[in-house]
Amino acid sequence: MNDHFTITIHDDNGVKQFNLHQFVKTVIIYVVVFLAFVGLSAGATIYYLNYELGNIEKKRVKVQTAYDEIEKKNKILDLNMKETEKILQVKKEELDDLSTSLSEIESMIGLNPPEDTPIKERINLTKVNSQEMVVLLQFVPSGSPIEFKGITSKFGYRMHPILKRREFHYGIDMRAKMRTPVYATADGIIEWAGLKKKSGYGRLIVIQHNYGFKTYFGHLNKVVVKSGQFIKKGDLIAYTGNSGRSNGPHLHYEIRFNKRVIDPSLFIKWNLNNYQDIFKKEKKIPWQSLIAMTKNIRIVIPTQVQQSSQLVQQSKVK
Repeated sequence: MNDHFTITIHDDNGVKQFNLHQFVKTVIIYVVVFLAFVGLSAGATIYYLNYELGNIEKKRVKVQTAYDEIEKKNKILDLNMKETEKILQVKKEELDDLSTSLSEIESMIGLNPPEDTPIKERINLTKVNSQEMVVLLQFVPSGSPIEFKGITSKFGYRMHPILKRREFHYGIDMRAKMRTPVYATADGIIEWAGLKKKSGYGRLIVIQHNYGFKTYFGHLNKVVVKSGQFIKKGDLIAYTGNSGRSNGPHLHYEIRFNKRVIDPSLFIKWNLNNYQDIFKKEKKIPWQSLIAMTKNIRIVIPTQVQQSSQLVQQSKVK
């Protein structure tokens, strides 16, 4: 049995022959097959690893992109939060200012709500009381009928400048140049407008207001309204003069309540800023019942006696 084989090698030195056992051939074949298998396995493994590595890289890129996007959104969110914090801080300061201003208004109109009262409720309470204030200041004589330059003769007993005897002065004499515009101090109807002979008033306007109030404007130069005419607070009614028993141009101004004379000096200073003062100083008027009577009245567009600058401007126009 032939169990050997010969390997012949040709080189520069000649021919060499090796006589090997058949078993060695088998071993060589197995080694070659094994190495081929290992090579193929290694190649397949390398290919698979390269493929997976590519997938991993793609996933890494996606994750990195997502992370970058999240970082970008986080930065935007952070900026938005900082901006929101600034806005909230501004709103808080505005709310604090509103609360302070509201407290001043509450104090001015006599409100004293509990500290834990919500802002909205406080505003509603203030609004209701402000409406009541507006109604009274619209219907009850308030503010100066002319540009205020001072009072030359007060309410009460005095030495009459012409008659030279002690008499009760029913109103106040307000300093004014000739033809100073005179304005109504409350809504009402003209009861008298013209010359009042033998009265000492000269040219006189009497306005009948709501709730028993009347105002008198004496020593006028010119009257621009007529009896029976309805007028609003702030309407022009006349110009100051020196008619009647007078020793110089001025405005004689009276306020009466149920035929009783009351001191006008309190009323010409009466406004929203000192709204409560008159209730304490003027005791002849039943304020509580008057406020209760006007409680449900609402005025859409209130009017006020015009400011000094407006009075001066209108005077120039006239």
